[in-house]
Amino acid sequence: MKLSAVVVAFGLLGAAPAAIAASCGNTAQGFDAFLAQVKKEAAAQGVSGEALAVLDHVQYDAGIIKRDRAQNVFAQSFLQFAAKMATDARITKGRALIEKNKVTFDAVQQQYGVPAPVITAFWALETDFGGFMGNSPTLQSLVTLAWDCRRPEKFRPQIIPALHLIQKGWLTPAEMNGAWAGEIGQTQFMAYDYDTSGVDFDGDGKVNLKTSVPDVIASTANLLKKSGWAAGQPWIQEVKLTADLPWDQADLAINHARSDWAKWGVVMADGQPLKADKVPAALLLPMGKDGPAFLAYHNFTTAYLKWNESLVYSTTAAYLATRIAGAPAVSPGRAEVHVPSYEQVVALQNFLTSKGYDVGKADGKIGAGTRAAVKKEQMKLGWPADSYPTPEFISKLTGQ
Repeated sequence: MKLSAVVVAFGLLGAAPAAIAASCGNTAQGFDAFLAQVKKEAAAQGVSGEALAVLDHVQYDAGIIKRDRAQNVFAQSFLQFAAKMATDARITKGRALIEKNKVTFDAVQQQYGVPAPVITAFWALETDFGGFMGNSPTLQSLVTLAWDCRRPEKFRPQIIPALHLIQKGWLTPAEMNGAWAGEIGQTQFMAYDYDTSGVDFDGDGKVNLKTSVPDVIASTANLLKKSGWAAGQPWIQEVKLTADLPWDQADLAINHARSDWAKWGVVMADGQPLKADKVPAALLLPMGKDGPAFLAYHNFTTAYLKWNESLVYSTTAAYLATRIAGAPAVSPGRAEVHVPSYEQVVALQNFLTSKGYDVGKADGKIGAGTRAAVKKEQMKLGWPADSYPTPEFISKLTGQ
Protein backbone atom coordinates (compact mmCIF):
# COMPACT_ATOMS: atom_id res chain seq x y z
CA MET A 1 0.00 0.00 0.00
CA LYS A 2 1.13 3.52 -0.71
CA LEU A 3 -0.25 6.79 0.55
CA SER A 4 0.04 9.92 -1.54
CA ALA A 5 1.91 12.66 0.25
CA VAL A 6 -0.39 15.31 -1.22
CA VAL A 7 -1.96 17.88 1.05
CA VAL A 8 -4.56 20.02 -0.70
CA ALA A 9 -4.48 23.49 0.79
CA PHE A 10 -8.22 23.97 1.05
CA GLY A 11 -10.45 23.87 4.10
CA LEU A 12 -11.56 20.68 5.77
CA LEU A 13 -10.31 18.26 3.14
CA GLY A 14 -6.82 19.71 3.03
CA ALA A 15 -6.36 21.16 6.47
CA ALA A 16 -2.99 21.24 8.18
CA PRO A 17 -2.44 18.45 10.74
CA ALA A 18 -2.86 20.81 13.72
CA ALA A 19 -6.25 21.95 12.46
CA ILE A 20 -7.31 18.40 11.66
CA ALA A 21 -6.67 17.28 15.22
CA ALA A 22 -9.42 19.61 16.42
CA SER A 23 -12.11 17.79 14.42
CA CYS A 24 -11.63 14.03 14.26
CA GLY A 25 -12.97 11.06 16.16
CA ASN A 26 -12.11 7.53 17.19
CA THR A 27 -15.72 6.30 17.20
CA ALA A 28 -18.84 6.75 15.09
CA GLN A 29 -19.92 9.65 17.27
CA GLY A 30 -19.66 12.84 15.22
CA PHE A 31 -19.13 11.00 11.94
CA ASP A 32 -22.44 12.06 10.37
CA ALA A 33 -21.67 15.72 10.98
CA PHE A 34 -18.23 15.23 9.47
CA LEU A 35 -19.74 13.55 6.41
CA ALA A 36 -22.12 16.48 6.01
CA GLN A 37 -19.13 18.83 6.01
CA VAL A 38 -17.42 16.66 3.39
CA LYS A 39 -20.48 16.86 1.13
CA LYS A 40 -20.75 20.62 1.56
CA GLU A 41 -17.11 21.24 0.70
CA ALA A 42 -17.13 18.82 -2.24
CA ALA A 43 -20.17 20.61 -3.69
CA ALA A 44 -18.43 23.95 -3.21
CA GLN A 45 -15.49 22.63 -5.20
CA GLY A 46 -17.75 21.76 -8.13
CA VAL A 47 -18.25 18.04 -7.63
CA SER A 48 -21.28 16.89 -9.62
CA GLY A 49 -24.52 15.65 -8.12
CA GLU A 50 -23.97 12.15 -9.51
CA ALA A 51 -20.60 11.89 -7.82
CA LEU A 52 -21.87 13.44 -4.58
CA ALA A 53 -24.67 10.86 -4.47
CA VAL A 54 -22.11 8.15 -3.72
CA LEU A 55 -21.55 9.79 -0.35
CA ASP A 56 -25.21 9.20 0.55
CA HIS A 57 -24.37 5.53 1.11
CA VAL A 58 -21.24 6.11 3.19
CA GLN A 59 -21.28 4.99 6.82
CA TYR A 60 -18.68 4.83 9.55
CA ASP A 61 -16.91 1.48 9.14
CA ALA A 62 -15.48 0.14 12.39
CA GLY A 63 -14.04 -2.83 10.49
CA ILE A 64 -11.79 -0.51 8.49
CA ILE A 65 -10.50 1.06 11.69
CA LYS A 66 -9.80 -2.38 13.14
CA ARG A 67 -7.79 -3.35 10.05
CA ASP A 68 -5.88 -0.09 10.17
CA ARG A 69 -4.84 -0.79 13.74
CA ALA A 70 -3.74 -4.35 12.99
CA GLN A 71 -1.13 -3.82 10.27
CA ASN A 72 1.81 -5.96 11.35
CA VAL A 73 2.88 -7.34 7.98
CA PHE A 74 5.82 -4.92 7.72
CA ALA A 75 7.04 -5.95 11.16
CA GLN A 76 8.64 -8.97 9.46
CA SER A 77 12.31 -8.93 8.48
CA PHE A 78 13.29 -8.33 4.87
CA LEU A 79 14.16 -12.00 4.32
CA GLN A 80 10.89 -13.16 5.88
CA PHE A 81 8.80 -10.74 3.82
CA ALA A 82 10.73 -11.32 0.59
CA ALA A 83 10.42 -15.11 0.92
CA LYS A 84 6.62 -14.75 0.97
CA MET A 85 6.28 -12.01 -1.62
CA ALA A 86 9.17 -12.27 -4.13
CA THR A 87 8.38 -15.84 -5.11
CA ASP A 88 9.61 -17.89 -8.04
CA ALA A 89 6.03 -18.04 -9.34
CA ARG A 90 5.79 -14.26 -9.41
CA ILE A 91 9.18 -13.95 -11.08
CA THR A 92 8.15 -16.42 -13.78
CA LYS A 93 4.75 -14.81 -14.33
CA GLY A 94 6.26 -11.33 -14.33
CA ARG A 95 8.71 -12.25 -17.06
CA ALA A 96 5.90 -13.83 -19.09
CA LEU A 97 3.75 -10.70 -18.79
CA ILE A 98 6.64 -8.51 -19.89
CA GLU A 99 7.04 -10.65 -22.99
CA LYS A 100 3.29 -10.68 -23.64
CA ASN A 101 3.06 -6.88 -23.34
CA LYS A 102 6.47 -6.10 -24.83
CA VAL A 103 5.20 -3.43 -27.23
CA THR A 104 3.48 -1.55 -24.41
CA PHE A 105 6.40 -1.88 -21.99
CA ASP A 106 8.86 -0.68 -24.64
CA ALA A 107 6.71 2.33 -25.48
CA VAL A 108 6.23 3.19 -21.81
CA GLN A 109 9.95 2.96 -21.08
CA GLN A 110 10.66 5.19 -24.08
CA GLN A 111 8.23 7.81 -22.77
CA TYR A 112 8.74 7.61 -19.00
CA GLY A 113 12.13 5.96 -18.56
CA VAL A 114 10.96 3.22 -16.18
CA PRO A 115 12.04 -0.36 -17.04
CA ALA A 116 9.50 -3.17 -17.33
CA PRO A 117 10.83 -5.21 -14.36
CA VAL A 118 10.35 -2.27 -12.00
CA ILE A 119 6.71 -1.78 -13.03
CA THR A 120 6.05 -5.51 -13.02
CA ALA A 121 7.39 -5.99 -9.49
CA PHE A 122 4.93 -3.45 -8.12
CA TRP A 123 2.18 -5.09 -10.18
CA ALA A 124 3.06 -8.42 -8.54
CA LEU A 125 3.31 -7.17 -4.96
CA GLU A 126 0.29 -4.89 -4.95
CA THR A 127 -2.38 -7.23 -6.38
CA ASP A 128 -0.68 -10.36 -7.75
CA PHE A 129 -1.00 -8.92 -11.27
CA GLY A 130 -4.58 -7.78 -10.81
CA GLY A 131 -5.79 -10.94 -9.12
CA PHE A 132 -6.66 -9.40 -5.76
CA MET A 133 -7.71 -5.76 -6.04
CA GLY A 134 -10.21 -5.78 -3.16
CA ASN A 135 -13.90 -4.97 -3.11
CA SER A 136 -14.24 -2.53 -0.21
CA PRO A 137 -16.28 0.62 -0.99
CA THR A 138 -13.58 3.21 -1.66
CA LEU A 139 -15.43 6.30 -0.43
CA GLN A 140 -16.54 4.56 2.75
CA SER A 141 -12.95 3.58 3.49
CA LEU A 142 -11.58 7.03 2.73
CA VAL A 143 -14.15 8.98 4.69
CA THR A 144 -13.90 6.62 7.68
CA LEU A 145 -10.11 6.94 7.76
CA ALA A 146 -10.36 10.69 7.16
CA TRP A 147 -12.58 11.01 10.25
CA ASP A 148 -10.33 8.78 12.38
CA CYS A 149 -7.74 10.65 14.43
CA ARG A 150 -4.75 8.39 13.71
CA ARG A 151 -3.73 9.86 10.36
CA PRO A 152 -6.54 11.94 8.82
CA GLU A 153 -4.04 14.11 6.95
CA LYS A 154 -3.29 11.10 4.73
CA PHE A 155 -6.90 10.46 3.73
CA ARG A 156 -8.77 13.76 3.68
CA PRO A 157 -7.01 14.99 0.52
CA GLN A 158 -8.08 11.76 -1.23
CA ILE A 159 -11.85 12.27 -0.97
CA ILE A 160 -12.47 14.90 -3.65
CA PRO A 161 -10.08 13.24 -6.14
CA ALA A 162 -12.05 10.00 -5.64
CA LEU A 163 -15.23 11.88 -6.52
CA HIS A 164 -13.45 13.34 -9.56
CA LEU A 165 -12.92 9.81 -10.89
CA ILE A 166 -16.68 9.32 -11.00
CA GLN A 167 -17.35 12.79 -12.35
CA LYS A 168 -14.87 12.30 -15.20
CA GLY A 169 -16.41 8.95 -16.09
CA TRP A 170 -13.26 6.99 -15.36
CA LEU A 171 -15.11 4.85 -12.81
CA THR A 172 -18.82 4.31 -12.25
CA PRO A 173 -20.15 4.44 -8.68
CA ALA A 174 -20.40 0.63 -8.80
CA GLU A 175 -16.75 0.37 -9.82
CA MET A 176 -15.56 2.65 -7.00
CA ASN A 177 -14.16 -0.12 -4.85
CA GLY A 178 -10.79 -1.60 -4.02
CA ALA A 179 -8.48 -2.28 -1.08
CA TRP A 180 -9.65 -1.62 2.46
CA ALA A 181 -7.56 1.57 2.82
CA GLY A 182 -8.87 3.16 -0.36
CA GLU A 183 -6.38 2.02 -3.00
CA ILE A 184 -7.78 1.32 -6.45
CA GLY A 185 -6.65 -0.80 -9.38
CA GLN A 186 -3.97 -3.30 -10.32
CA THR A 187 -1.09 -1.30 -8.83
CA GLN A 188 -3.19 0.15 -6.00
CA PHE A 189 -3.30 3.89 -6.65
CA MET A 190 -4.69 6.26 -4.08
CA ALA A 191 -7.38 8.51 -5.55
CA TYR A 192 -5.22 11.63 -5.83
CA ASP A 193 -2.56 9.75 -7.79
CA TYR A 194 -5.22 8.10 -9.98
CA ASP A 195 -6.77 11.51 -10.68
CA THR A 196 -3.51 13.37 -11.38
CA SER A 197 -1.08 10.72 -12.66
CA GLY A 198 -3.36 8.25 -14.43
CA VAL A 199 -2.57 7.80 -18.13
CA ASP A 200 -5.03 6.82 -20.86
CA PHE A 201 -2.46 4.76 -22.75
CA ASP A 202 -4.94 2.64 -24.69
CA GLY A 203 -6.64 5.77 -26.06
CA ASP A 204 -10.22 4.92 -25.13
CA GLY A 205 -10.87 8.29 -23.52
CA LYS A 206 -10.58 7.29 -19.86
CA VAL A 207 -8.03 5.96 -17.41
CA ASN A 208 -8.93 2.42 -16.36
CA LEU A 209 -6.58 1.01 -13.75
CA LYS A 210 -8.77 -2.03 -13.15
CA THR A 211 -8.89 -3.78 -16.51
CA SER A 212 -6.70 -1.86 -19.01
CA VAL A 213 -3.18 -3.27 -18.86
CA PRO A 214 -1.73 -0.43 -21.01
CA ASP A 215 -3.24 2.16 -18.64
CA VAL A 216 -1.91 0.27 -15.59
CA ILE A 217 1.62 0.03 -16.99
CA ALA A 218 1.81 3.65 -18.18
CA SER A 219 0.19 5.15 -15.09
CA THR A 220 2.57 3.25 -12.80
CA ALA A 221 5.53 4.51 -14.80
CA ASN A 222 4.19 8.07 -14.80
CA LEU A 223 3.77 8.08 -11.02
CA LEU A 224 7.30 6.74 -10.53
CA LYS A 225 8.67 9.39 -12.89
CA LYS A 226 6.85 12.11 -10.97
CA SER A 227 8.38 10.69 -7.79
CA GLY A 228 11.87 11.28 -9.16
CA TRP A 229 12.70 8.21 -11.25
CA ALA A 230 15.81 8.84 -13.37
CA ALA A 231 15.86 7.02 -16.70
CA GLY A 232 18.79 4.72 -17.39
CA GLN A 233 19.88 4.60 -13.76
CA PRO A 234 19.96 1.58 -11.38
CA TRP A 235 17.81 1.19 -8.28
CA ILE A 236 19.56 -1.36 -6.04
CA GLN A 237 22.51 -3.71 -6.51
CA GLU A 238 23.35 -6.61 -4.22
CA VAL A 239 26.88 -6.51 -2.81
CA LYS A 240 29.16 -8.40 -0.43
CA LEU A 241 30.79 -6.76 2.57
CA THR A 242 33.99 -7.19 4.51
CA ALA A 243 33.93 -7.74 8.24
CA ASP A 244 35.18 -4.23 8.94
CA LEU A 245 33.46 -1.21 7.45
CA PRO A 246 32.66 2.29 8.71
CA TRP A 247 29.22 1.01 9.71
CA ASP A 248 27.93 4.45 10.64
CA GLN A 249 28.08 5.28 6.92
CA ALA A 250 25.54 2.53 6.16
CA ASP A 251 22.61 4.92 6.04
CA LEU A 252 20.15 5.77 3.26
CA ALA A 253 20.73 9.43 4.06
CA ILE A 254 24.47 9.10 3.34
CA ASN A 255 25.82 8.71 -0.18
CA HIS A 256 29.38 7.90 -1.22
CA ALA A 257 30.90 7.34 -4.63
CA ARG A 258 31.11 3.70 -5.64
CA SER A 259 34.86 4.15 -5.65
CA ASP A 260 34.70 4.84 -1.90
CA TRP A 261 32.64 1.73 -1.22
CA ALA A 262 35.13 -0.24 -3.32
CA LYS A 263 37.99 1.23 -1.27
CA TRP A 264 36.27 0.01 1.89
CA GLY A 265 36.13 -3.53 0.55
CA VAL A 266 32.59 -3.70 -0.86
CA VAL A 267 32.40 -5.98 -3.91
CA MET A 268 29.65 -7.19 -6.23
CA ALA A 269 27.51 -10.12 -5.15
CA ASP A 270 29.57 -12.53 -7.27
CA GLY A 271 32.82 -11.28 -5.75
CA GLN A 272 33.85 -9.16 -8.74
CA PRO A 273 35.08 -5.60 -8.07
CA LEU A 274 32.65 -2.72 -8.06
CA LYS A 275 32.99 -0.07 -10.71
CA ALA A 276 35.33 2.43 -9.08
CA ASP A 277 33.49 5.47 -10.41
CA LYS A 278 31.82 8.54 -8.93
CA VAL A 279 28.24 7.27 -9.10
CA PRO A 280 26.72 8.04 -5.68
CA ALA A 281 25.18 5.22 -3.69
CA ALA A 282 24.04 4.50 -0.15
CA LEU A 283 24.68 1.23 1.65
CA LEU A 284 21.36 -0.44 2.43
CA LEU A 285 21.49 -3.05 5.20
CA PRO A 286 17.85 -4.03 5.83
CA MET A 287 18.90 -6.54 8.50
CA GLY A 288 22.13 -4.99 9.70
CA LYS A 289 25.79 -5.71 9.02
CA ASP A 290 25.46 -9.50 8.92
CA GLY A 291 22.41 -9.74 6.66
CA PRO A 292 21.74 -9.01 2.97
CA ALA A 293 23.51 -5.93 1.61
CA PHE A 294 22.72 -3.62 -1.28
CA LEU A 295 23.96 -0.42 -2.78
CA ALA A 296 20.91 1.82 -3.07
CA TYR A 297 20.86 4.45 -5.79
CA HIS A 298 18.84 7.60 -6.39
CA ASN A 299 15.88 5.70 -7.86
CA PHE A 300 15.51 3.70 -4.66
CA THR A 301 15.86 6.56 -2.21
CA THR A 302 13.38 8.68 -4.15
CA ALA A 303 10.82 6.75 -6.19
CA TYR A 304 10.71 3.52 -4.19
CA LEU A 305 10.46 5.15 -0.78
CA LYS A 306 7.83 7.57 -2.06
CA TRP A 307 5.77 4.63 -3.30
CA ASN A 308 5.87 3.04 0.15
CA GLU A 309 7.90 4.36 3.06
CA SER A 310 8.21 0.91 4.63
CA LEU A 311 11.83 -0.16 4.18
CA VAL A 312 10.85 -3.84 4.18
CA TYR A 313 8.28 -3.33 1.41
CA SER A 314 10.44 -1.00 -0.70
CA THR A 315 13.51 -3.22 -0.47
CA THR A 316 11.42 -6.25 -1.43
CA ALA A 317 9.88 -4.43 -4.40
CA ALA A 318 13.30 -3.31 -5.60
CA TYR A 319 14.78 -6.77 -5.06
CA LEU A 320 11.92 -8.46 -6.91
CA ALA A 321 12.51 -6.13 -9.84
CA THR A 322 16.16 -7.23 -9.99
CA ARG A 323 15.06 -10.88 -9.93
CA ILE A 324 12.60 -10.34 -12.77
CA ALA A 325 15.44 -8.62 -14.64
CA GLY A 326 17.62 -11.72 -14.21
CA ALA A 327 19.54 -11.33 -10.94
CA PRO A 328 20.06 -14.42 -8.76
CA ALA A 329 18.40 -14.95 -5.38
CA VAL A 330 19.71 -12.75 -2.60
CA SER A 331 22.36 -14.03 -0.20
CA PRO A 332 21.23 -14.27 3.43
CA GLY A 333 24.39 -12.38 4.37
CA ARG A 334 27.66 -12.97 6.15
CA ALA A 335 26.24 -14.60 9.30
CA GLU A 336 22.97 -15.59 10.91
CA VAL A 337 20.93 -12.59 11.94
CA HIS A 338 18.85 -12.86 15.09
CA VAL A 339 15.60 -11.09 14.21
CA PRO A 340 13.81 -9.32 17.08
CA SER A 341 10.21 -10.26 17.76
CA TYR A 342 7.33 -7.85 17.35
CA GLU A 343 7.10 -7.55 21.13
CA GLN A 344 10.82 -6.82 21.45
CA VAL A 345 10.65 -4.03 18.87
CA VAL A 346 7.62 -2.49 20.58
CA ALA A 347 9.50 -2.58 23.91
CA LEU A 348 12.51 -0.97 22.21
CA GLN A 349 10.36 1.76 20.68
CA ASN A 350 8.76 2.52 24.02
CA PHE A 351 12.20 2.70 25.62
CA LEU A 352 13.53 5.02 22.89
CA THR A 353 10.49 7.25 23.25
CA SER A 354 11.14 7.48 26.99
CA LYS A 355 14.66 8.67 26.15
CA GLY A 356 13.32 11.51 24.02
CA TYR A 357 13.58 9.97 20.55
CA ASP A 358 10.81 10.52 18.03
CA VAL A 359 10.16 7.03 16.68
CA GLY A 360 6.43 7.52 16.12
CA LYS A 361 3.92 4.95 17.28
CA ALA A 362 5.29 1.81 18.94
CA ASP A 363 4.15 -0.43 16.08
CA GLY A 364 6.78 -3.17 16.00
CA LYS A 365 8.14 -1.98 12.64
CA ILE A 366 11.79 -1.01 12.33
CA GLY A 367 11.14 2.20 10.43
CA ALA A 368 13.29 5.21 9.69
CA GLY A 369 12.78 6.85 13.09
CA THR A 370 13.58 3.67 14.99
CA ARG A 371 16.66 2.97 12.86
CA ALA A 372 18.00 6.50 13.36
CA ALA A 373 17.58 6.25 17.13
CA VAL A 374 19.16 2.78 17.22
CA LYS A 375 22.15 4.09 15.28
CA LYS A 376 22.75 6.86 17.82
CA GLU A 377 22.51 4.43 20.72
CA GLN A 378 24.81 1.94 19.01
CA MET A 379 27.42 4.68 18.63
CA LYS A 380 27.09 5.61 22.31
CA LEU A 381 27.60 1.98 23.34
CA GLY A 382 30.47 1.37 20.93
CA TRP A 383 28.53 -1.19 18.88
CA PRO A 384 28.80 -1.30 15.05
CA ALA A 385 26.37 1.45 14.04
CA ASP A 386 24.42 -0.46 11.39
CA SER A 387 21.00 0.81 12.66
CA TYR A 388 19.58 -2.70 13.10
CA PRO A 389 18.37 -3.69 16.59
CA THR A 390 19.14 -7.35 17.21
CA PRO A 391 17.61 -8.96 20.31
CA GLU A 392 21.08 -8.83 21.88
CA PHE A 393 21.30 -5.09 21.33
CA ILE A 394 17.78 -4.49 22.62
CA SER A 395 18.62 -6.44 25.79
CA LYS A 396 21.86 -4.50 26.28
CA LEU A 397 20.20 -1.13 25.69
CA THR A 398 17.11 -1.66 27.82
CA GLY A 399 18.71 -3.80 30.52
CA GLN A 400 15.99 -6.41 30.12
